[in-house]
Amino acid sequence: MPKRIGLLAIAIAFLAAACASQSQFLAEKQPIAVQTALRRGEFDLNCQTTTAEVLSADYIQPPGGRYNSGITRAAYTIGVMGCDKRDSYVVICADGTDTCFAAQPQGK
Repeated sequence: MPKRIGLLAIAIAFLAAACASQSQFLAEKQPIAVQTALRRGEFDLNCQTTTAEVLSADYIQPPGGRYNSGITRAAYTIGVMGCDKRDSYVVICADGTDTCFAAQPQGK
């Protein structure tokens, strides 16, 4: 029984560390994601006085799990408002870069 408790404690610690690193990754990428959405929104809305709001943030692992050789990404849905207009963007930021890509959600 003590062996099971030890294994359970290790599993819980591993999951907590993974969640913390995911949260940290999302927090690190969020400022550049917001700037990317703002730049795209300024162009699309033809407005230089825009503001942004993060509507959601998701940590995306490579296909096949975290130990695959793919790229980990952060995905944000960001609303941009200005000049009595608004729009939303899905912003993707890849790990290992300082750049993000903003696109409108499908169906717009």
